[in-house]
Amino acid sequence: MAKLPTRNEIEPKYRWDLTHIFTSQEEWEKALKACEEKVKTFADYEGKVAEDPRAAVRMNYAFQDELMPVIEYAFLSREGDNGDPQAQAMFMRAMGLITQAEAAGAFLEPELLELDDAVLLGMIDDPEMADYDAYLKGLLRQKPHTLSKAEERLLASLGEVMSAPDNTYGALTNVDMHFPDMELPDGSKEPLTDGTWGPFRESPDRDLRKQSFEKIMLGYGAFGTTIASTYAASVKKDCAVAAARKYPDALAATMDPLEIPRAVYDNLIAVMHESLPVLQEYLELRKKILGLDELHMYDLYCPLIPDYTMDMPYEKAFDLVLAGLKPMGEDYLEKLREARTGGWIDVYPAQGKSSGAFSSGDLRHVHPYVLLNHNDNLDSAFTIAHELGHSMHSYFSNTNQPLPKANYSLFVAEVASTCNEAVMLRHLLKEFTEPKAQAYLLNHFLEQFRTTCFRQTMFAEFELIAHEMAAKGEPLTQESLSKAYYELNKTYYGGACVVDDWIANEWMRIPHFYRAYYVYVYATGLCAAVTLSEKILTEGESAVRDYRKFLSAGCSVPPIEALKLAGVDMASPEPLRKAMGVFRDTLAQFKEAVAKL
Repeated sequence: MAKLPTRNEIEPKYRWDLTHIFTSQEEWEKALKACEEKVKTFADYEGKVAEDPRAAVRMNYAFQDELMPVIEYAFLSREGDNGDPQAQAMFMRAMGLITQAEAAGAFLEPELLELDDAVLLGMIDDPEMADYDAYLKGLLRQKPHTLSKAEERLLASLGEVMSAPDNTYGALTNVDMHFPDMELPDGSKEPLTDGTWGPFRESPDRDLRKQSFEKIMLGYGAFGTTIASTYAASVKKDCAVAAARKYPDALAATMDPLEIPRAVYDNLIAVMHESLPVLQEYLELRKKILGLDELHMYDLYCPLIPDYTMDMPYEKAFDLVLAGLKPMGEDYLEKLREARTGGWIDVYPAQGKSSGAFSSGDLRHVHPYVLLNHNDNLDSAFTIAHELGHSMHSYFSNTNQPLPKANYSLFVAEVASTCNEAVMLRHLLKEFTEPKAQAYLLNHFLEQFRTTCFRQTMFAEFELIAHEMAAKGEPLTQESLSKAYYELNKTYYGGACVVDDWIANEWMRIPHFYRAYYVYVYATGLCAAVTLSEKILTEGESAVRDYRKFLSAGCSVPPIEALKLAGVDMASPEPLRKAMGVFRDTLAQFKEAVAKL
């Protein structure tokens, strides 16, 4: 039986190099202790912010600059191997340090807000405080939702407790949970994890698809009571914090600080519901091409072009990413090459490694880090482009903005990543011109719309339902949450697809739900990215220059305005409808391509 390799069994060139942050565990320990000592000095400023508010603001950000490497080193060490006791201990100590720092500095913003507005406005207009003006403007905007010093300190001291649901879920699903091995047609067995599920889910062998889905979903269902309790705690935490900060609900508490109107969320759900007939048309076509009497949930991920696959070993996939992103400019490509060989990327699945993929770009003085779980297929190739889009967004923001303005908004977090994918797809359609390849790639694009626009919007609806249930005092149990999730699947897929009972458990395997109201930005990000990619490919250098303005903006302007720098207005539902128009057009092109086979 094949086993996942241990971390040390993977070649170093395919593992990220954390010595770029700290050269040794001992160096990290020294930095941690230095930060712990500096936390204590925060007490000296309490009650004195009014004496020199400019110095207090600068001190706060200077400390953040020292703190982030300590946190990131511990976080990335754990993500690489959740089963490493030393990494787990480091991560817990880092989380404790964050809680101490937040509690110790909880007086800062309340004391700043005790100042006359004229003082804060004067600081905003002070050229010597230009690096901090966006922060100060946001502070004034959040004045109605900022608590007293004592209350802020109390809330901050609960940081470690409030992160417990996410940490518990991660430990359960990444370390303690195991699934039965896959039984292959030749009688052999292979391990099944979230990280290795992809090839089975996409297999042309329907029995393997069904087996893998059932084992994953029923595996999560076996821990349903625990996961429901954990998620309920997370949702109730969201609602409690929103109420404490005098927001009407948890959604407002998430969107208002980002200066995103509630209508953006509501528009997304409304436009996706408008477009469900096109989704159903695509699903009916899928059923026809696969030659099935019934389309099941386990039939949604396999490629529709028979006897055709795109084998994408990591090195080949990276070469195609570089070729596909050539329109982004040579300096952009140079950074991607540096990422490839410079210790930025952790490539392959391994024992204890976190599933999925992400880019971590919070370090201003060190490059971003990328976690992959590469399988040799087209999806994994696009994942490289996607995560490096995040990395380049972080790189340009960190390079062009001071620390207080470098961290771009959650709302635009998925735009650069998805734009990379869209630009790369256009290249692949030119590179692979044979009919089967064209149909295969168009199918991939259709799947991107299905899984990113429709599926992520369904996730967003589920989050909304769960939080509304909690706000009404309704119990969040395995039964109630699974029922809500199953009904959503019927709404989105039920017209053309048999909605299998065990799909009700799927919500249990979505880690993003522990970061409330995040998933919707995948859908809005795709809609913005489709528009931006078309501009880049048709307008060339001028569009790339505008796009760089967006990538470099960080949080120096509100996210809606940052996108306007690149020529997209997401305050309107029109980009959503335009994206759905592209979905309809792509479906028509796919039908034509299939007819030629």
